[in-house]
Amino acid sequence: MRVSHAGTVYDPAATSTAARPAGDRARRIYGPPLDAALVAASLVNVWANVDVEESLAMGCALLAAFALVLRRCLPLAAFLLTLPTALVTDAVWAALIALYTLSSVSRHRVLLGGCALAFSISSFLPWPWTDIDAAELSEAYSLVELTATLATAAAPVFLGQLVQARRELSQRLWEISRAREHEQLLMTQNVLAKERAQLAREMHDVVSHQVSLIAVQAGALQVGGSDPAARRTAATIRRLSTQTLDELRYMVSVLRDSGSRPTELTPQPSLADLHHLVDTSGIGAELDADLPDTLPPAVQRAVYRTVQEALTNVRKHAPGATARVHITCQDGIVDVTVTNTPPTRPALDLPSAHHGLAGLRQRAALLGGNVSCGPTPEGGYRLQVRLTAGSTA
Repeated sequence: MRVSHAGTVYDPAATSTAARPAGDRARRIYGPPLDAALVAASLVNVWANVDVEESLAMGCALLAAFALVLRRCLPLAAFLLTLPTALVTDAVWAALIALYTLSSVSRHRVLLGGCALAFSISSFLPWPWTDIDAAELSEAYSLVELTATLATAAAPVFLGQLVQARRELSQRLWEISRAREHEQLLMTQNVLAKERAQLAREMHDVVSHQVSLIAVQAGALQVGGSDPAARRTAATIRRLSTQTLDELRYMVSVLRDSGSRPTELTPQPSLADLHHLVDTSGIGAELDADLPDTLPPAVQRAVYRTVQEALTNVRKHAPGATARVHITCQDGIVDVTVTNTPPTRPALDLPSAHHGLAGLRQRAALLGGNVSCGPTPEGGYRLQVRLTAGSTA
């Protein structure tokens, strides 16, 4: 087992075992019909080569045929049970099939060679061995027949070894492919970690610095200002700047920790924070919410972010307007509607990347909802978001 630099564990043994279920399923599906077909073929071979009246030969042949049922779980035992039929009969299909199966799963070359030799001897020499006459044997059995018998025994051994090598090669290629995919994933994660670290530095060095200056100057204006309205405005700017700094610092820590350990974006807003959000929005806003407290946290965050984005847009694009926030939950659907009146003064030219509504649409889509927005007949604007109450994304 190896541990990567990004903390991801990579175990080659795990990838090896991960490739086996497909083969196991294939063996479970096709194994029994194939075994039945091989037993049937061996019985046909017995019927063609063994006389029914020869009880010993018939018993050994039938034992060999039905022993093929054990060839997957006990290949060596299956071959040993088929060996007597090669000794007393010419029905050797079962023995050859069992020898092939043993060769396809065993790496023991000496064992395979001994099994092939045992089959050759059993098939070549006549039975019973006590009646063998050397002179008759040399006349009846030639070198050609001996060579053919050895070749017959060697063929299933070599074929089984070839199948085993091919299976192992396919497995190895699959493992190499998985290892390369894992390596590519680690490289991608490494690049992303570097980009997050760079983004965290930029946020800390540039954004946090500028927001800190805003908070300091707002605090000075709050203390030294003579106009009560200006002082209240400065207090609001200072409070919002301080809150933004806290969120920025936390986001910087999240970006720096990404990829090294799990992080939770906490604290996250909930429905309990809606009243505070509306009261501190800086505009005249009315909240009408009728929601259960049992909504999933993801839905509660989506509702909060929707109201936050809508009130921010009202403050930026409709100065002097008032807003009404209406939230209901019926039949498992959460409906958030934010409507504002027409602006009473020109809007300030503020920079915007237009990511707010796009982010709301993405968040709503993840929760099985949708977003609709547009101007009202009175000259205001309405934003409506519908979410599925049971979503947990």
